[in-house]
Amino acid sequence: MASLFQSSQYYFVSQLPALENVDSKQLPITEKYYRDLCERFLDEKSLAIVRNLSLEPPKKEAKTGSAFLDAWNERERCLRMALAQVRALKMKKDSDVLPGGCTADILQAARTAVGMESPLAAEEFLNKYRMETLRSLAPLDTFSVDAVFAYGISLMLAQRMKKFDVETGKVSYHKIYDEILEDAK
Repeated sequence: MASLFQSSQYYFVSQLPALENVDSKQLPITEKYYRDLCERFLDEKSLAIVRNLSLEPPKKEAKTGSAFLDAWNERERCLRMALAQVRALKMKKDSDVLPGGCTADILQAARTAVGMESPLAAEEFLNKYRMETLRSLAPLDTFSVDAVFAYGISLMLAQRMKKFDVETGKVSYHKIYDEILEDAK
């Protein structure tokens, strides 16, 4: 017989709508509703972890209390550092040394994104890469608390992509690019 916690966890996870193929549609859930559900169903330790969920990992490795999130943060930190390094090398600038966990696929993703002409296409590529990475790290037990954390990260990634606008992006890109050229003189 399942424990009360397990029953509650199953009920909670079953309320989370699928986030598949949401590129052109409105998301089926908001981050606020996700966090409200977490408040109702998760224990205090897990809730503390949810409250700290972020798409931006700490610059220095820090334990979260979840092996899954620690692995996600390490991969995301490496991706961000690889992007910074590739961009710096492209501009013939010095960059930080990449951490040991920076794998060949992370470096290739960074090179591919930086090499794209369109910043929007680069962001779409990076989002797809991040989603694939997230799926590869997500636990097999879809009712586990780590699966709830993975869902939260996936939701934040999807929400982030919904904020991109082609025209606003072009204006911003050209402004930043012009500023960089001015600084380089």
